[in-house]
Amino acid sequence: MEQYKNLFDMTGKNAVVIGGASGIGQAGAYTLAGIGAEVWCADLNQDGAQASADYINQNGGKAHAAQVDIGDASSVNQLFDKVIQEGGSLDSVVATPAINVRKPMLEISDEEFSKVIKLNLEGTFYVLRAAGKRMVDQGSGNILAMSSIRSQTVEPGQGVYAATKSGILQMVKTLAAELGPKGIRVNAIGPGVVETPLTQPIKDQPDWYNAYANKNAFGRWAQASELGGPIAFLCSDAASYITGTILFVDAGWTAIDGRFSPPL
Repeated sequence: MEQYKNLFDMTGKNAVVIGGASGIGQAGAYTLAGIGAEVWCADLNQDGAQASADYINQNGGKAHAAQVDIGDASSVNQLFDKVIQEGGSLDSVVATPAINVRKPMLEISDEEFSKVIKLNLEGTFYVLRAAGKRMVDQGSGNILAMSSIRSQTVEPGQGVYAATKSGILQMVKTLAAELGPKGIRVNAIGPGVVETPLTQPIKDQPDWYNAYANKNAFGRWAQASELGGPIAFLCSDAASYITGTILFVDAGWTAIDGRFSPPL
């Protein structure tokens, strides 16, 4: 039975988590370290990345901190080259950073549109491309990008954000098809509503916060820590036959039709 236990063991593997300073990225970094991976906590916020790495190292794991700007292709390339140089391989890459501008489509400025596209879509592309090239060279690896329930369902004020999350999913599917013959897996996670710094403005408005909570089957928001397990699963050998897909972690949001529960 030992082989089944080892499905989730990432001992000896190097995992890079971009966005590891906080939120979902930090949760993923902690969980991957907990199942044995040597984790590189990378973030634009270097102090936050260092704090995450320090926590892992102080609690029996092994981690490093690095600064990266995913909106800058050279910064992403330098990060992965550093990991390979110091760690020997690039086994898993998780990319979580995103921003949102909540406005009606007709009110979004050119600058706001470009800002969201630049980070969410272009930045994720840089990660996918750079990680994919290096994994092709070594003949193995897996990449995990962060999509959203907004890749499937939208609401007023979410147009550009939803477009980026749909685009990320399509890039994931394409890269999975292209790199599958090389033994490389590429997947996405589609979170529902998660309490992170990005969603703090919603939490500050009780009516809005509660409406989102009541939309899903559990009647509550997710904690960032609840995304750690799905991230670890898709990065581990337990997901060895999974590629080109999205795992929704949304408490049934995308399965439920409407916000009204009829009397039964």
